[in-house]
Amino acid sequence: MSESLTTKYIQVQGVGQTFKTAKGPFVALQGIDLTVAKGEFVALIGHSGCGKSTLLNLIAGLTRPSTGSLICANREIAGPGPDRAVVFQNHSLLPWLTCFENVHLAVERVFGATESRAQLKARTDAALALVGLTAAAAKRPGEISGGMKQRVGIARALSMEPKVLLMDEPFGALDALTRAKLQDELLQIVAKTQSTVVMVTHDVDEAVLLSDRIVMLTNGPAATIGEILHVDIPRPRDRVALAEDTRYLHARKAVIDFLYTRQAHVEKLAA
Repeated sequence: MSESLTTKYIQVQGVGQTFKTAKGPFVALQGIDLTVAKGEFVALIGHSGCGKSTLLNLIAGLTRPSTGSLICANREIAGPGPDRAVVFQNHSLLPWLTCFENVHLAVERVFGATESRAQLKARTDAALALVGLTAAAAKRPGEISGGMKQRVGIARALSMEPKVLLMDEPFGALDALTRAKLQDELLQIVAKTQSTVVMVTHDVDEAVLLSDRIVMLTNGPAATIGEILHVDIPRPRDRVALAEDTRYLHARKAVIDFLYTRQAHVEKLAA
């Protein structure tokens, strides 16, 4: 793989997104330029309404940009595909299927035409094992906790062996302890799979703990990238050890300053 493809695995070039509304055009994003390296973990953070999820949906190919272009692995993103798996805050599991069957459905869709039933089962089992849910394979969503449901969603996404894992506040609806546990598990999973991850979050600590870079978006409408912070903390990362790490504290302060000082001031002026 060429160096340019490795360092510019995802390319967002001059992207803008305008939506038609009853009150006229609404400019959600403008002038977004961003590159994501292969194997990099990037967090998108900003106040509500700044277009974080809109940008993630554009990378997923769920929507098309009004202006600009998006590229993944040297190919234009023209629609959704198994190379870019999405994990939403709502796990979106089919309630009448077991955990195994929910994951197997995705595996069969991607690999069903080229692999045997035994291979498909092995892929499904491996994905559930990766998130620690082998024992819950036969349970249905109504029989497991919210955290376990999210792990099934992550397993389903990873089972497709995507080039890019896109996560839209996957832990936002969970209690603090469950959220922390899944963050730690995600760190381990990403270390094993070497996945390229783009994640939307509102949580400053989550962004600093997980990310290689934090992309901070300005307030909407017409949001753009205000600042990008490199998180200079080596991996593997331990949340307890980081609590007093000056690099962690510096990164956390930089994000808080952007969100609650600089962008809060912009909001006040706009009001």
